[in-house]
Amino acid sequence: MALRLAERLSLEEDSVGGGNLVFSPLSIYSALTVVTAGARGTTLAELLAALGAPSSRDALAEDAGRHRARPPRRLRHGQRAGPALRTLAASGTIEGERQAGLSAKPPRLLSSQKRAVELLANPEEARNEINSWVAAATENLIDTILPPGSVSTDTRLVVASAIYFNATWQTPFRKQDTKKDKFHILGGGGDVDADFMRSGDDQYVAAYDGFKVLKMPYNTRASRTHTQPQYSLCVFLPDKRNGLWTLADRMEAGGGEVFLREHMPEKRVKVGEFRIPRFKLSFDGSIKTALQGVGVRAVFDPAAADLSDVLEEGNSGDPPLFVSDVLHGAAIEVNEEGTEVAAATVVIMKGRARRPSPAPAPVDFVADHPFAFFVVEESSGAVLFAGHVVDPTNPSQL
Repeated sequence: MALRLAERLSLEEDSVGGGNLVFSPLSIYSALTVVTAGARGTTLAELLAALGAPSSRDALAEDAGRHRARPPRRLRHGQRAGPALRTLAASGTIEGERQAGLSAKPPRLLSSQKRAVELLANPEEARNEINSWVAAATENLIDTILPPGSVSTDTRLVVASAIYFNATWQTPFRKQDTKKDKFHILGGGGDVDADFMRSGDDQYVAAYDGFKVLKMPYNTRASRTHTQPQYSLCVFLPDKRNGLWTLADRMEAGGGEVFLREHMPEKRVKVGEFRIPRFKLSFDGSIKTALQGVGVRAVFDPAAADLSDVLEEGNSGDPPLFVSDVLHGAAIEVNEEGTEVAAATVVIMKGRARRPSPAPAPVDFVADHPFAFFVVEESSGAVLFAGHVVDPTNPSQL
């Protein structure tokens, strides 16, 4: 789903003059998984296809379990054993003046919690409560996911998912080595002066026909009793300055996440010139159109949506549910020390109405033109965050 959604979101971002993009496939996946758990018929089939999931809800639950994030083990004095990763999901339902129960049990993709939120009595209060929950879950990187008016008296179910990730590099950069240099904008848009991190250390770099891949692992402290997940930032850099979209198409045609895994560098090599810009990006807006573009359509149609397994049997006489919108927010900062990134996804429902050998060492890796990036967990292949940088000096909040 990550590559297909990135393509659709890129089209929308480019249309408003942005270009940079960051989003969390894992956050979107988790929120849609909750909805899928209560879907039937065409609605279910479209959601499963978009999620790249097995053909049944039970199989989806098993597949989702592989991506379940285990909270990092705490060490003494509050120190974490590796990256700080927090993933949360919550849902609130309402029917008239009484709370309606959820029939569909969300697959345990994330450490889940459910909260009943009284939406009908005071929609604005409910909106503020959900925003507060997201802000707390993301360490205030995302302080508002629901804009004014997004929750109304017609709102009967809100599903929210939040993810927060904060980690240091396995091999940090020295701040004194960071210097200004030119970054070339897409389509002959000129150059900008960006802050480039530099290093002479061996790096995980592999060169392929038309592009290079850099893998920068995050620090993970070993444990005798716990197997720690290995998270890495992967940068896919086209050889041509304007080759980002061609590379993106090639990645999608190659199976998306499969392409990503097959081209992951496996060993460190000596580098010649090595530069990668610092960047700080954010995204905030509806992803409804993007989801429709990858085939999720019925769930948004009041006349076609079948979410009849969402509510308990005692509420089966209620007006049918449909999804009115899916809102997503994400923010990322990559610097000399590491990465801090967060995302949140809110689903609002209403009643209707193969691999080449790495290049010989040393190899240059100069990310001075647009590139794609992914934060991945290597053992499961889960893509926590994805996006691309076309101008590292522009925060590009949509």
